[in-house]
Amino acid sequence: MQLDWFPLWLSLRVALVATVLATFAGLAIAYLLANREFRGKEALDAAITLPLVLPPTVLGYYLLILLGRESTLGRMYEWVFGSPLVFTATAATVAATLHIAPLLVKSARAALESVDHTYERAARTLGADEWRVFHSVTLPLAGRPILAAVALAFARALGDFGVTLMVAGNIPGRTQTVALAIYDAVESGRGETARQLVIAVSLMALVILWVANRLSPSTRRVTG
Repeated sequence: MQLDWFPLWLSLRVALVATVLATFAGLAIAYLLANREFRGKEALDAAITLPLVLPPTVLGYYLLILLGRESTLGRMYEWVFGSPLVFTATAATVAATLHIAPLLVKSARAALESVDHTYERAARTLGADEWRVFHSVTLPLAGRPILAAVALAFARALGDFGVTLMVAGNIPGRTQTVALAIYDAVESGRGETARQLVIAVSLMALVILWVANRLSPSTRRVTG
């Protein structure tokens, strides 16, 4: 029986889009938390961290209530696009984005706070505005750990199960990601299909972890 690779390709697409979205949003929030003092800062940090400790099905339930057809966001989406958001590949992308965003925010904040602010102050004295300081000084200095976090976030999005199941469902050929396909194959006794998908995902995860480890500051090679 020929293996259906659709779940793997869907997972890769969902993980890629989710990682891009979470990276941009996560960097903005991380910069705010790392460099600004404001009322409610700790509450915001706690709210962002919450998905890391909640069971995935609980986070999925919240998203289902927030994005369902009876919600304001759900009705707005259906009015604009002509179809519901839930139980679609787009819903899987939203689920993965919100699932990995806290990891990116926490990692990026730690990286930004570890930057030697002397360089940033020097750039400001030379007339650089905040945006130029960020993308020309801060981001390059914190780049390696942030990129490592992006790689890990991609791997996390690739293997998402509970949140995706709640808001996107398990519809073969439409919303069935690789994690759901493996579960479905095991439940239906298709052991060979499950093994092939498991091997493929495991190899990709190993490559991603190797990249993340290479990007980690602790693995920098000393030359000289």
